[in-house]
Amino acid sequence: MTSKPRTAFRKLHGILLLDKPQGLSSNQALQRVRHLFRAEKAGHTGSLDPLATGLLPVCFGEATKIAGGLLGARKAYDTVAHLGVVTDTDDAEGRLLRERPVPTLTIDRIDAALRELTGRIQQRPPIFSALKRGGEPMYAKARRGETIEMETREVDVHAFELQSAADLLDTPVEAGGASLLRLHVECGSGTYVRSLVRDLGELLGCGAHVAQLRRLWVDPFRDPRMWTLDALQALAERGERSLDACLLPIEAGMSAWPEVRIDDAQAHRLGQGQSLAGGFAPAGSVAMFDAAGRALGLGEVDDAGRLRPQRLFAWACVQPQRETVS
Repeated sequence: MTSKPRTAFRKLHGILLLDKPQGLSSNQALQRVRHLFRAEKAGHTGSLDPLATGLLPVCFGEATKIAGGLLGARKAYDTVAHLGVVTDTDDAEGRLLRERPVPTLTIDRIDAALRELTGRIQQRPPIFSALKRGGEPMYAKARRGETIEMETREVDVHAFELQSAADLLDTPVEAGGASLLRLHVECGSGTYVRSLVRDLGELLGCGAHVAQLRRLWVDPFRDPRMWTLDALQALAERGERSLDACLLPIEAGMSAWPEVRIDDAQAHRLGQGQSLAGGFAPAGSVAMFDAAGRALGLGEVDDAGRLRPQRLFAWACVQPQRETVS
């Protein structure tokens, strides 16, 4: 039996806006594109459930150094809530826990419930989640049948809006209709759409779970050109130059941070790990660029206006000169 040749990985830097398909975990999708691009290093910026589709930014090479900052970005989703059915995972992939009759609802009542779940709210994450306790994901504990108590936490829900209730209101269930609500969500870091839909169902008196979920955008990629795995595979067959043309430069992902420009002499000092005095602003994390507009990495400006390097890209680091002995 002939063994499959090992992938010869290469250094590659940039950001891919992947349209994750349904049925793959985020890590499975990541590994597929990493091997397709033959990238030595890759990471994604925020998990999507296997049920979910849509935008999954993948960072290659030095771009992984800004992935942590993108994790906290604002995100938008379209979702379909199935009323009257509660599952253990709060989505359609879970085990049925109970079914409840759906009461007669109006648009006003649905909108009122949505408003209660908008703003800065307390949310209880799903038991089946990637959150870790004791170094282990909660979903692993849940699959073993362990009793789990999830604490609530504050999250920001910027928008939770009804797009359509036609499935529910225009065609009664007894006439073949479905108890579905089509919803739009915009939220901050750490917010679970599954929890929003679960809590909406409780407010409406019938329970609910996520039947469909699609991520539309992640800041700063508000109007993303996403690439499917099939499209990437087709480009790969045409050659790596065609494939690499899908990548965005690292600079495209750095607009989430305030920009600081530095000259060549300052860049050299930062590259040696030194800080810079000089009234830099604003205070906090900043994206550092050289005079030509090339990103050098992330820095921190303190209250005194001093700039310190945090995470420099490889090309910004200056290797110390070794003395030669003649």
